[in-house]
Amino acid sequence: MSKSQVLKNAVIEGDAETVKKETSVALKAGTPAKTVLADLIAGMNVVAQKFDDAEFYLPQVMVAADAMITGINILEPELRKSGTTAKVGTAVVGTVEGDIHDIGKTLVAIMLRGAGFEVYDLGRDVPIERYWEVAKEKDANIIGVSALMSTTTLLQRRVVDEGKEEGLYPKVKVLVGGACTTPEWAAKIGAHYAENASEAMKAARKMMGE
Repeated sequence: MSKSQVLKNAVIEGDAETVKKETSVALKAGTPAKTVLADLIAGMNVVAQKFDDAEFYLPQVMVAADAMITGINILEPELRKSGTTAKVGTAVVGTVEGDIHDIGKTLVAIMLRGAGFEVYDLGRDVPIERYWEVAKEKDANIIGVSALMSTTTLLQRRVVDEGKEEGLYPKVKVLVGGACTTPEWAAKIGAHYAENASEAMKAARKMMGE
């Protein structure tokens, strides 16, 4: 098995010790940090697919994300030397005001961290203006707005409208999801759509041009 595959498998298995060891060995052997990062991301992509296929569940995703972040932390100094960064972008996520469901939103945050995003999870029952306050403060690229109920889904539109009023939208993109959210609704309000956490990760990376 190649070193690349060993590292990829370690992420899939959530084996942080092996990720730490193999990342360090690869760097000492002269492997470019960007190449090692690509292997870590490839492993997380497999985790996302396994989650989609109901082969993995939330605990496995969390452990895999932690393992990947272990590797990213080792790579960060080398990536900075080469003028690049492991960070893909910055995302602010939360469940809208009046809605206390946050399992899906929490999983999205985990997936985004595993994909290399710096994530600020605002939790649940988040006031509309709070998304944009944090987005402005942290220079965010993406706001993720979750809503489970039909009544709170309507607030996703208000998040977009608030961004327009603040002059931050569409520079800061809005990603919506939740049980009552549809692609048609997202298009209508000017947002991007993700059906689940792994699709949110893919959509966010696409928004960042990856």
